[in-house]
Amino acid sequence: MESSWFSGAFWMVKEGPSEMCTVGRRAICSIFFFNELLLSWILFSMLFEKNIQWRRYNGCLPNGDRGRRKSRFALYKRPKANGVKPSTVHVISTPQASKAISCKGQHSISYTLSRNQTVIVEYTHDKDTDMFQVGRSTESPIDFVVTDTISGSQNSDETQITQSTISRFACRIVCDRNAPYTARIFAAGFDSSKNIFLGEKAAKWKNPDGHMDGLTTNGVLVMHPKGGFTEESKPGVWREISVCGDVYTLRETRSAQQRGKLVENETNILQDGSLIDLCGATLLWRTADGLFHTPTQKHIEALRQEINAARPQCPVGLNTLAFPSINRKEVVEEKQPWAYLSCGHVHGYHNWGHRSDTEANERECPMCRTVGPYVPLWLGCEAGFYVDAGPPTYAFTPCGHVCSEKSAKYWSQIPLPHGTHAFHAACPFCATQLSGDQNCIKLIFQGPID
Repeated sequence: MESSWFSGAFWMVKEGPSEMCTVGRRAICSIFFFNELLLSWILFSMLFEKNIQWRRYNGCLPNGDRGRRKSRFALYKRPKANGVKPSTVHVISTPQASKAISCKGQHSISYTLSRNQTVIVEYTHDKDTDMFQVGRSTESPIDFVVTDTISGSQNSDETQITQSTISRFACRIVCDRNAPYTARIFAAGFDSSKNIFLGEKAAKWKNPDGHMDGLTTNGVLVMHPKGGFTEESKPGVWREISVCGDVYTLRETRSAQQRGKLVENETNILQDGSLIDLCGATLLWRTADGLFHTPTQKHIEALRQEINAARPQCPVGLNTLAFPSINRKEVVEEKQPWAYLSCGHVHGYHNWGHRSDTEANERECPMCRTVGPYVPLWLGCEAGFYVDAGPPTYAFTPCGHVCSEKSAKYWSQIPLPHGTHAFHAACPFCATQLSGDQNCIKLIFQGPID
């Protein structure tokens, strides 16, 4: 897939209960198309012992990146265009005629209006675009496989996914092969037979201009940040994308048959920092230009070394603290900093200060007597989630992932879809639902006394 241009990439910000974090080869999430997954998450387990095992995403899937299942995907120009565009429209009244058209080997979208009427829109080859598909299916038409991910506040060994809400063929991203390499997102993807079927119960309609359109069962939601993906970014408004790429306000519930209102002044063009929610997985889209201005893994490692070089100390034990190396370790290290997330004071580990037998991680800070979560601090490793290159001085609550102030405050404001109707802010590194007054806390380090 080597080629002359790099469109973008996307990371998985949040998934349902499985192991995926990003989608690549596109424009949302390096292409990588950083458009697709919002974030890669660290799975957070409540701490009861010092040597607890942490199942972390934080830039990597629990079992490693494999094939089309990865924590991030990059979209590159294909050797040969595979995009398609609408062509002939057929209105048919018999299942036999519908099957005959669907079996012609061309891409098509079928809109079943009733038992006796189906509208089939045939699609023809488009030499100017490349198409990338995302979904839960492992069949060959899917370029980027995404699955439900257990949030950081749950234990993956104890949580079972009874039924995924992510569509097998969730969405498709179509990228222009020529500058400026615009990437557009559409709900639904073509299956192995090159077809998209919207059944009789699916939300669908005929637009004033005569063309058919519809929505998938649980929908494809997109949020474009205001001001781009920078330190000045603000959350945008969540919208739903139709099968033909139009933009609508959200339905009353995720799977309601009544569509929202058409938003005529907005488009399905993905921007740097766009979030894509597939009802069980949230993807972050990053453009090539946006990634150029994003801190690198080397920069994050340099910041880690700079903090450690300052020799922060535990104000009680006076032992030197150090953030562990940015690797995929799952065990808390002896010198790892811990923090009281109600006040931000950073300490070394100690096994005292409990205020309740029922809340094992609730402790009283010996510095200010504030009671709150007491957790180890982990440096956020996925550089694609940072909106600036500032020092890691803020921690998300209650998981303890650390990043820059601007990045922490940005993600603390983002309402990510949760389930079929709720929204809440979550840590981009582990998908844990955030809590506290501000969802994050400024860390207070004590330097060496000598």
